[in-house]
Amino acid sequence: MKSIIANITVIFWAFIFGEILGYITSQLTGLSYNFTEIGVLAAVVVLITVNCLSFMFKRSVK
Repeated sequence: MKSIIANITVIFWAFIFGEILGYITSQLTGLSYNFTEIGVLAAVVVLITVNCLSFMFKRSVK
C-alpha cells in the first residue's frame, strides 16, 4: 500500500511541475499550450523514471 501512495504522490507532483514547465516553455517559444497533453506526458515520464530508479537501487543494495 505504501508503494501505491508514493506513486500517486509522484504523479501529482509531476503533473504540477510539468504544467509549470510546459507553460513557461510554451510562452518562451510561442508554441500552443495543451493542458492535458503536457500533464499526462510529464506524469508518465516521471513515474516510469522513478520506478526504474527505485528498482535499480533496490537490486544493487542486496
